[in-house]
Amino acid sequence: MSVVAIVGGGPKEDIPDLSQYVSSNVTWIGADRGNLTLLEAGITPMIAVGDFDSLTTQELETVKSRVKNICTYPIEKDATDLELAIEQALSLYPTKIYIFGVTGGRKDHELISYQLLYRLEKRSISSAIINKQNWIELKLPKSHTIEYDPMYKYISFIPQSHSVKNVTLEGFYYPLQNKTIEIGSSISVSNHLIGKKGTFSFTEGILLLVKSHDGRQ
Repeated sequence: MSVVAIVGGGPKEDIPDLSQYVSSNVTWIGADRGNLTLLEAGITPMIAVGDFDSLTTQELETVKSRVKNICTYPIEKDATDLELAIEQALSLYPTKIYIFGVTGGRKDHELISYQLLYRLEKRSISSAIINKQNWIELKLPKSHTIEYDPMYKYISFIPQSHSVKNVTLEGFYYPLQNKTIEIGSSISVSNHLIGKKGTFSFTEGILLLVKSHDGRQ
């Protein structure tokens, strides 16, 4: 299994301890200021991507002196630094992509980050946006299995399309059977598993799967 972990330039206080994701099969990519975040965490990214407009001259020199592969783009471009980092990640043919440092800052960048998960799911690449309190995935229609994780008590399903049809939740405290969920409905928020695993399925639409805790653990 090949894993790529991308770190964006979001606030460091929203980023979990990255050391718990370090292993021999994980390749790290920094997007803009995320490179500095990685270096400060003792992790050297394999690739640095971005226009680097959020770095001072001295900070950029630090990144250039420690990262071998630098992909520099103009400030005026047609993609965010995160999208460019995802393109670099895809060139490595990963089976999983973890994304950090894209929440808690500019809301426009955060919202488009969730939508960027769509292109990964379309390619059957497992992906998640992770911060200190949440694990977020985007799911397309089929049956999915979800296992109990003591880190995340709450499980929510949030429509990303006009409607999500035939939503069925099994093994959850609040089950559903062939329910159509319209965008703007909160019926599938704050659920949880009643055992070691559960399943959810739907036949049409797009869902965000949000696993979270209340911040007190």
